[in-house]
Amino acid sequence: MSDAFADIRQHSIVEPRSLTSGVVFALPHSGRDYGMSFLSQSVLDAQSIRSSEDAFLDHLIDGIEDYGAPKIIAHAPRAFIDLNRSTDELDPALISGLKNNIRNPRISSGLGVIPRVVSHGKSIYRGKLNLEQAKARIEHYWEPYHTDLSKLLKRAQSIFGQSLLIDMHSMPHEAVSTQSSILKSPEIVVGDRFGMSSDPEFTNRVISILKQHNFRVAKNTPFAGAFITKHHGKVKERIHALQLEIDRSLYMDEEQIQPHSGLEELKSKLFPALIQISSIIYKSNKIAAE
Repeated sequence: MSDAFADIRQHSIVEPRSLTSGVVFALPHSGRDYGMSFLSQSVLDAQSIRSSEDAFLDHLIDGIEDYGAPKIIAHAPRAFIDLNRSTDELDPALISGLKNNIRNPRISSGLGVIPRVVSHGKSIYRGKLNLEQAKARIEHYWEPYHTDLSKLLKRAQSIFGQSLLIDMHSMPHEAVSTQSSILKSPEIVVGDRFGMSSDPEFTNRVISILKQHNFRVAKNTPFAGAFITKHHGKVKERIHALQLEIDRSLYMDEEQIQPHSGLEELKSKLFPALIQISSIIYKSNKIAAE
């Protein structure tokens, strides 16, 4: 690893004592190892730079490994490198020396694999990064994460006949808020890229479980899944991927990036649902009964 970012860890894999589940839980955006090396490059303070972070999700799934499922947790923050983007989503407005790079709305808005902005369009850097810096982040953080995630999913598929990724994120409340006095906004959005990243049977089972635990659930709107579900969801190979987006306002003050009293209440409600989800694929190689 480059000495320039020696204070930013890559990711951790937490294995169960006994692997009994074909489900893998992942937290790609919950990293909070900002490090002085990175903060010194930024115009943002230590709190503002966290506004894109999926904060505290690690607490919400803490202990899921005790139910037979592994988890992989990124430590490098999303503002430093976005693991839910393709490596070719490099931003010419931030990175010098690019040639023939692709253009899409994410890159144009500053949300490429090396983000230029955090939430609300706040710029991260004073100036530009060079291409070598960008490639170093991809090599030392992005590639190992996806290699290890792929290994976990393929291992589960080889043991259980199929595997399921639960890719966990949090969403700003404003992304799902509604002005309707009748309709309430969803608390969790389940994304399967409109059936492309997961067999509908898995998608519907996860939605059903969440509803059983009294969550308001939406499917694919407004978040259907991004690079991770697209890249790792390989239905023909019996490797499935779902994205779960949880409303941040349920458990945290979004402006202060601090948990509020709802955190423990949410965990007490969500964790049993995650246990049930982890048993969707279990040691008998069959989809678990309701």
